[in-house]
Amino acid sequence: MSWIEVHVLALIHHYGAGALFVSLALETLGLPLPGETALILAATLAGAGKISIWAVAIAAWCGAVLGDNIAYFIGRRYGRVVVTSYGARFGVTESRYAKVEAVFARYGPLMVIAARFVVLLRQMNGLVAGTAGMHRLSFLAANVVGAALWVGFWTMLAYHFGHSATILPFIGRHIGLVASVLVTLAFLGVLVGYVRLRSRPKP
Repeated sequence: MSWIEVHVLALIHHYGAGALFVSLALETLGLPLPGETALILAATLAGAGKISIWAVAIAAWCGAVLGDNIAYFIGRRYGRVVVTSYGARFGVTESRYAKVEAVFARYGPLMVIAARFVVLLRQMNGLVAGTAGMHRLSFLAANVVGAALWVGFWTMLAYHFGHSATILPFIGRHIGLVASVLVTLAFLGVLVGYVRLRSRPKP
């Protein structure tokens, strides 16, 4: 666990849903923060009765939507060159940005939803949508749906396991990695099916 994760998780322990909100908002702005890990920990703490699960879910959803929308308007206003020039110090490098652009160009709004479940895409998806000139209402709708699915998935899963206090350390160390792989594979399957459906000749 990196020093950033240690500090963010300590803030979650001390300040609860408020710290989670800030962490997720900043992560979706492109900063290299452990947003997913923070959400999982907060939900497991809720399962152990140490924090309200509703507070966790609402704070996480609001932070995720707000951060992505701010990133979208930054990208739309200042453009790709400015974002990559100043974003490198926060981990938004040229090569990373190009990878996200390639995925975005192919899948559009569907990518905004799926991006929530993939670390690199989640951090830069709003910026790329803005620089690419995606319609603001299309982005907002996809952003809201994606955030709801992402938050709902992790809060329900971690909250369920959090009822067992002995499993909390295991959750914090392993479940994020395992479930991220599973969710990524599931969404890749959905994307492949979507592409195949669109490529079929119309009758």
